[in-house]
Amino acid sequence: MPISNPVNKPGYPTYKSPYGPKYHYQPHVAGWTPKQVTKLGFTAGAFGGVALFAVIFYASGIPRVQDDILKKVPGLRGYYEKNIPASDNPF
Repeated sequence: MPISNPVNKPGYPTYKSPYGPKYHYQPHVAGWTPKQVTKLGFTAGAFGGVALFAVIFYASGIPRVQDDILKKVPGLRGYYEKNIPASDNPF
């Protein structure tokens, strides 16, 4: 007959060292944790913002972009308005 161990019997709490690792459940979906998804979202948003700025900067010379997008931004309207009379404008 095996010797019974009182630690494994029901009713006795198991010892957990205060110096040992603190294991806990980490939620994930297909290996992606909420922390990783948040970090990826902020990084993708930053790259998307820079890409949007670059596209608008390169297309700012196109009159259609100036009229439809840039003149509607507060503070930029005066920069893109042309006050030259049509008779003096070669274009």
